[in-house]
Amino acid sequence: MEYNIKITDTHAHLYLKQFENDRAEMIQRAFDRGVDRIFLPNIDSHSIQAMYDLVNAYPQNCYAMMGIHPCSIKANFEEELAIAQKELANAPVPFYAIGEIGLDYYWDTSYQEEQKQALKTQIQWAKTHHLPIVLHCRNAKKSQQAFDDIYRIVYDLNDENLTGIFHCFDQSLECARKIMDLGGFFMGIGGVVTHSRKGLAVVLKDIPLEYLVLETDAPFLVPAPYRFQKGGHRNETAYIYLVAEKVAQIKEVTINEVIKVTSQNASTVFQTQ
Repeated sequence: MEYNIKITDTHAHLYLKQFENDRAEMIQRAFDRGVDRIFLPNIDSHSIQAMYDLVNAYPQNCYAMMGIHPCSIKANFEEELAIAQKELANAPVPFYAIGEIGLDYYWDTSYQEEQKQALKTQIQWAKTHHLPIVLHCRNAKKSQQAFDDIYRIVYDLNDENLTGIFHCFDQSLECARKIMDLGGFFMGIGGVVTHSRKGLAVVLKDIPLEYLVLETDAPFLVPAPYRFQKGGHRNETAYIYLVAEKVAQIKEVTINEVIKVTSQNASTVFQTQ
């Protein structure tokens, strides 16, 4: 299907090893699907150079962020933060956000306090550098604690200089309303919306498009139907059209309307054209 408006993938880790054998072909497939901007969240000190290499290879299409993912916040988190802060100061490539930062209580709960401390520090970087934040928020099973904690931190530090995206949003309508009330924050919608569970689709009905951006989180969170096919364990940016189509279906608008509004939202939050 041809779209009249270019699509923005606001969150994709295309520098990871999952793409090392066909990265150029994978990116070309995204271009062929109408994607023209791809925002790259950093993970930790080990991913920085690969991210830079991709930005330098596609300077008109790939945009870097700097931050430390909460799953990389361990005993040595101060060293990781120091490296990221040095990169911000040197700015070898333009940075468009502080990310991916946040809280993750799903895989390991050993460093919750360190995650909170790192999050607060990186939010302050964002305010100093006048950059948005891209927030990772993953709860433990059957819990909302990570969202409650991250919301409280953002709420306490929020001011006119703070904007951002709640990446991979899959929370309740109550949570969505809290995010909207912050002002200047958007919700990233990805492949999860195409999965069979109906919770997110129901919530999206009551969230205006003006608060949404599209993302893939590639190579993770493969959308249906690819996640059910042989070899369907790797997501890629070209699949973002499936997310756009599903959002259009839920919102009962055209796919071009979804692409237009969400791409403009991306321009707003990342301060790009």
